[in-house]
Amino acid sequence: MRTIFCLICHEEFSQQVTWTSLLLSSDQQMCGECYDSLQKITGSTCSRCFRPQESDEICSDCQRWNADEQWQNVIRKNVSVFHYNDAMKDILAAYKFRGDAELVKVFQKDFLASFKKYYSSYKIDGAVPIPLSEERLYERGFNQAKLLANKLPLPQLDILQRTHHEKQSKKSRQQRITASNVFSLKNSSKIGNKKLLLIDDIYTTGSTLHHAAKVLIDHGAETVYSLTLIRS
Repeated sequence: MRTIFCLICHEEFSQQVTWTSLLLSSDQQMCGECYDSLQKITGSTCSRCFRPQESDEICSDCQRWNADEQWQNVIRKNVSVFHYNDAMKDILAAYKFRGDAELVKVFQKDFLASFKKYYSSYKIDGAVPIPLSEERLYERGFNQAKLLANKLPLPQLDILQRTHHEKQSKKSRQQRITASNVFSLKNSSKIGNKKLLLIDDIYTTGSTLHHAAKVLIDHGAETVYSLTLIRS
């Protein structure tokens, strides 16, 4: 047994020492009580955006996206790992807004497991983390989506750039969907006919991911999927 400190509550807890835990860094970095406070998404979800619901049919939000010609099939599928419950809200606030980059270790095992479960057979060519604007990156000190992308066994393509705008969390759903595209491409030579996986921390209305995916598709990407830590 070894004693370590939970990255969430900072209390000591014991962990069984195995050859795997010694050789790999993917063991859970939180105590059982904190881990149990998180809620993984299970059961029926929308087949397009992973929204929890009664059936696997396409949800009303995705139907609205697909009803608009410019957004049809821009994102073929999203997978998310956790619900946005109260415990996750607190953790995400510490992770994103209070600059605790170490908290990525809390999520890495489940994030990688979801990638392997849902996307390992898709022959994806590269992961594209959703970028922050230069101003937001300076404020925060790190890009949370990039830290998540680092945990995947895919080449990482830092090809998107983002114009600084008001925080998405301050906008209504309609404002997010109808906003002008804040993303542009730094280099289109790497994405022609490629299958790409967008990485972000949270899927709310899907507007951020749809706008980023549209830039990739418009510049020659074959298919765009997404993997997000949370589905709100």
